This record gives sequence, structure tokens and C-alpha cells, in this order.
Amino acid sequence: MRIIFMGTPDFAVPVMEAIIAAGHEVVCAYSQPPRRAGRGKKLQPSPVHLAAEAEGIEVRTPVSLKPQEEKDAFAALKADVAVVAAYGLLLPVAILEAPEHGCVNVHASILPRWRGAAPIQRAILAGDLTTGVTIMQMEKGLDTGPMILTRTTPIQRKNAGELTDELAAMGAQLMVEVLEDLPRRTARPQPNLGVTHAAKIDKAEARLDFTHDAALLERQVRAFAPRPGAFFELEGERIRVLEAEVIAREGVAGTALDDDLTIACGYSALRPTLVQRAGKPAMATEAMLRGRPIPAGTEIR
Repeated sequence: MRIIFMGTPDFAVPVMEAIIAAGHEVVCAYSQPPRRAGRGKKLQPSPVHLAAEAEGIEVRTPVSLKPQEEKDAFAALKADVAVVAAYGLLLPVAILEAPEHGCVNVHASILPRWRGAAPIQRAILAGDLTTGVTIMQMEKGLDTGPMILTRTTPIQRKNAGELTDELAAMGAQLMVEVLEDLPRRTARPQPNLGVTHAAKIDKAEARLDFTHDAALLERQVRAFAPRPGAFFELEGERIRVLEAEVIAREGVAGTALDDDLTIACGYSALRPTLVQRAGKPAMATEAMLRGRPIPAGTEIR
């Protein structure tokens, strides 16, 4: 098929690569404009932008698709279908209707649960037991379109990075399956019950509040690993927590219960097992404590 690909982050790259490997022609890739990042704050193309250029595919990075000239340029590609994976821009109706078979989206949840920008993190935070991927026909609403194909996976103790990689591979496989016989596929409407919204992650949400239940904080650690990383502050230093375990101990919330950094919570306790200090690589907590002891009784806020 003649395909327009629309995506931005790492999650979308395996989907595009699978489409190409399956023999489809990606005539153009759309991605978010380069953003300033890193210590030098240089403009950095998105992962999809870089991957598409490496394949010799034209890349377009409009700030908006609302201008008529953008709609005309999109329609002029005469695509059979547009494949969308975490693109990051709302698509106007004219864009949705331009390809012969419309736009199909890879969404990292089992819809209608977790419509929106951060379905993977929200599923972990909520303590969901399973998640998955939905391939859907896009319409004007936010992730409201009819579903073509779904597949589930257990969340278990996976963090957001691990789950993102798994769902990206799953989404790539499902999209290839759908494209094999797209004209004959039947999409079914999403259920009216069970709708939840996966709001964009605010970095402030990554701060650990030890007055909460330790089980919730452990999910918070997994939901924000590897980025932006859950954190606490100690004597003005921010320490990121990348892995942690719940320990059945009690004490005054926000107090170190021992020299191993077991921190009392509102209920039970949290023991970080993989941490990262500012400007340093991630390390086992025991390694950090050898150079930066945190004795029992220390208040951690």
C-alpha cells in the first residue's frame, strides 16, 4: 500500500520499520518539529524523523495541520492510508478523510480505557493488571474511533520503558496484520462503558510523597522509569528512584527506618533499589549509600 506515516517518539519507530519491512511504500513521514534538548539545547529531530531520513523517506514537520496549504500538500500524496502512532497533533477532518482508507492509529491501551496522551503511565499508576494495543480507525474525537484489532498483555512489575518497548513491538505486528487486508477489515464501535482519560504526564507528578501507601509509590516509580524518574529530595539534593520494592514495615512517614534506605510511608515502607544522583549514572542503592550514607532516623521529604 501507499502509506503516509505519522509519528514522533521511540514508540512509533518499530511500527514504521515493520510497515517498510512488510513491503509497503511509505511515501512521506510526518513528525513533530525538532525540539531543543540536551545540555547545549540544540534542536534535535524526533526518533521518527531520524529513522525516516535513514530510510530515504521525505519528512515533514508542520507545527499545525490546520492551514489549507498543509491539507492540500497532504492530499497531494494520494495515499491509500495514513498510519498514525503517537504523532502528537490532532488531525483535522480533511486530513482524516484524504487517504482512500482514512487514517488508522496504533494506541497503547485497550480502548476505551486510557484514551489520550499517556496510556502506559496511567495504566501502571492505576494498578491495572493488563493493558495492550488497539488498532483503530481514526475519527474527529480523541481516540474515540472504532476498533479494528486488539491484543492484551499483563503489566506485572514492568516499568514504563519496558512496557513501551513491548507494546511498540506488539503494535507493529498488529498494524502489519491489519494492512494485509485493510479493505476487508470490519471495525467495531468502542464500548460506552469504561472510558478513562490518560492525561499528559506533569513532571511534578514524579515527586514521591511518603505519606501515601508504599504500593502506590512503587507503581509511581515504575510509571516514571526511565523518564522523568520518580524522585525525592534530601538536604537539597534530588535523588531519582528507578526501581523500588515494598517492605512490610511501619514507622513515621518520610523517615528512614534503617541504614538500607527503607523509607516509612503512610502504609508500609518503600525501599529504593536503583537510584540516580544528579549528574551521575544510575546505581544500586547499596553502592550509593557507601559514598553517601543515609542513616536510620533521617527525614526524607
